[in-house]
Amino acid sequence: MISTIVWGTGNVGRAAIRAVDAHPGLELTAVVVHDPPKVGRDAGVLAGLDRELGVAATDDVHAVLAGRPQAVVYAASGDIRPDEALADVIRAIAAGAVVVTPALYALYDQRNAPAEVRDPVAAAVAIGGGSLFASGVDPGWGNDVLPILISGLGTEVDVIRCQEIFDYTTYDQEDSVRFLVGMGQPLDYDAPMIAATVPTMVWGGQVRMIARALAVEFDDIREVVERRPLERTVETAAMGTFEAGTQGALRFEVQGIVAGEPRIVVEHVTRIHASCAPDWPLPPTGDGAHRVIIEGNPRIEVSVEATDEKGNRADGGNATAVGRLVGAIDWLVAAEPGLYDALDVPLRPAVGRLGARRG
Repeated sequence: MISTIVWGTGNVGRAAIRAVDAHPGLELTAVVVHDPPKVGRDAGVLAGLDRELGVAATDDVHAVLAGRPQAVVYAASGDIRPDEALADVIRAIAAGAVVVTPALYALYDQRNAPAEVRDPVAAAVAIGGGSLFASGVDPGWGNDVLPILISGLGTEVDVIRCQEIFDYTTYDQEDSVRFLVGMGQPLDYDAPMIAATVPTMVWGGQVRMIARALAVEFDDIREVVERRPLERTVETAAMGTFEAGTQGALRFEVQGIVAGEPRIVVEHVTRIHASCAPDWPLPPTGDGAHRVIIEGNPRIEVSVEATDEKGNRADGGNATAVGRLVGAIDWLVAAEPGLYDALDVPLRPAVGRLGARRG
């Protein structure tokens, strides 16, 4: 059994605890929290399971890493604390752990990461013998391995388009929705997620990985952003009121330009209510989906709808992203220490988990 800790118990961390517990080759040995009221609480309770796991949450990072865990699922946020997240991950790698995380956007495509991010991680690998695999929660597989796999089914490929389409009406993540993405804010609000160069920083690596897999060189990466106002005030159960006239929908693209045309595109279409921007792409059913479209001969379209146990599609998407990361741990432990990306790490089958639901 591979001793594994989960660091952070937000939306991603809760899914990570459940994923580690369900994996037959992993043993959950510690859970790290930052919120004092969570200290001492059982991991199963924090994860929303109907049973305790016998692992009490702690805020003593030093003691946890001193125990030399083999793997760390780093689930704490990197959105508004990127420097702190990087420092945490470096600390775990230097302690000898394999680290999987969605928090370090710049390292999704680790080969082209800025030196100021990549070099300290590489130094930690050399010191401690750990490894790093970073992949997204949007989810990463939807913007790398899935489109690459599907592209191989076509005879001719003109455009590869990866879409995340979500209605945030029931999403319980108010700070991210209101302040990071800008829902409910004036249309001239400077939302950090769509500030110039930020979409490329977050999703450009996935565009580059698709290009690398297809042996394509692109001329440039471009960003296209469009925002729509709410035509009426809407109420949400999880986040309260969003006023008419404020941002109600956001659509942006990160485009890999080949011969002057956008050929590899990662696109996000998000709303705070289904009534806003009805002419934009919609999920096949429910409140969200991930879609890959291969324009070419033949035209191929694949939509993936993941739903968690409470029926939430956004959290279901998080769970699949976490499943990809947690499922890679045993491969990473067996591999040489180093930095890895989605093209290095194979998508792992659910060995030992078919029909083995617990609880």
